[in-house]
Amino acid sequence: MNKDAFKKYGYQFIDWVADYLDGVEDFPVTSHVAPGEIRRQIPIHPPDREEPLDRVFKDFCEIVLPGMAHWQHPSWFAYFPASNSPPSILAELLTAGLGAQCMVWQTSPAAQELEESVIDWLRQMLGLPEGMSGVIQDTASTATLCALVCARESATGFRSNEQGVTDRLVVYASKEAHSGVEKGVKITGYGRENLRYIPVDASFAMIPEALAQAIAADRQNGLIPACVVATVGTTASAALDPLVPIGRICRENDIWLHVDAAYAGTAAILPEKQWIFNGVEQADSLVFNPHKWMLTNFDCSAYFVRDESALIRAFEIQPEYLKTPVDTSVKNYRDWGIQLGRRFRALKLWFVIRSYGVEGLQRIIREHIRLAKLFESWVAAHAHFEVVAPVDLGLVCFRLNNGQSEDALNDLNKKLLKKINGQTDIFLTHAVLGSTYVLRMAIGSRLTKERHVAKAWQTILRVAFG
Repeated sequence: MNKDAFKKYGYQFIDWVADYLDGVEDFPVTSHVAPGEIRRQIPIHPPDREEPLDRVFKDFCEIVLPGMAHWQHPSWFAYFPASNSPPSILAELLTAGLGAQCMVWQTSPAAQELEESVIDWLRQMLGLPEGMSGVIQDTASTATLCALVCARESATGFRSNEQGVTDRLVVYASKEAHSGVEKGVKITGYGRENLRYIPVDASFAMIPEALAQAIAADRQNGLIPACVVATVGTTASAALDPLVPIGRICRENDIWLHVDAAYAGTAAILPEKQWIFNGVEQADSLVFNPHKWMLTNFDCSAYFVRDESALIRAFEIQPEYLKTPVDTSVKNYRDWGIQLGRRFRALKLWFVIRSYGVEGLQRIIREHIRLAKLFESWVAAHAHFEVVAPVDLGLVCFRLNNGQSEDALNDLNKKLLKKINGQTDIFLTHAVLGSTYVLRMAIGSRLTKERHVAKAWQTILRVAFG
């Protein structure tokens, strides 16, 4: 493709993206294709000869697009947000054009130094302690994996890096913790049998007293408590584990404390919500995802550590071909995690923060929380619906309750969700809290307005009651 063709299609694709963002509300929220339907439209063998890009783009529109779920749709209320924004999209274009490999300072000095600056901007915006260092990972699961490795090495005096895991180490998390904790435990040598799920209270937050009891019991049995994962904003209900008492228990027992704030962390840019991080100064590491609620394209996960030397020691490898003359005076982020190769993720975050400003981002997050509280009030006021978990952020967990038995109510709400997602133009997902099946209303799309939330509530009522 020559320069003129590249410019022609580049303009065409930018126009398409701009029109898509402006008109995404006109698309169905989710795809209704059957399994295998897309695959059957794609030739079994790759083309022997070049195909015109017009034909490729036509197939994108006719084959790929009908099979896509539209996460940026204003009536997308499922999972958690995976928001983007025009500045972030444009920055991704520049990143793709540069095609840079940002593994060490020397390979792209600006990429490393911009990442260092933007990460500290985030630290300030969230009210995290001075001295916490950070790096951009791809996802919170990767960041949690890094935390588990650091905790393992801290607990064993870095013996595990050299000799393998010979000690029986234990990890603690609430029953509501993200599945990435269990996956990380499986692949870092702890073993799933050494993951302790701590009970939760009525608000679905970890009970510190139960954590302390579990740690004491394991020590008495000759085990080594190595890591506690506290969640600020659980996946099911956005529950907030109490960091102050959990942090105190970790310090008293010399245990690594990792805070998973993948979704909720963005809320801490609001002064009135920084209380969710009370006690965070006791954390050894923390992760939150700007690619969820801060208008930054996936993937972009900010990982902070209190002692960067522990992180580097756990991951650093020094092959001759990666050594450079400036290694002692710069940060080489290849030593701050699993990956050697690294994308230039800091650029899109820089574009977003500068384009909106802290105040602009605060307005958007504040409005999402307002809409969630508004939806909560409608549910709470209805005789046959109920709110099932506290609403502190942009997520509302609720269910239809007509007075039947719990099993019958669970079945009723499963059928309700199936009808909503199969017959309407909104999309919700579910969770199970304790033994209660609930519907989740997650408000976080950049394009969602009050009219979309009101329409969603009216749709839910219509489906529930005919």
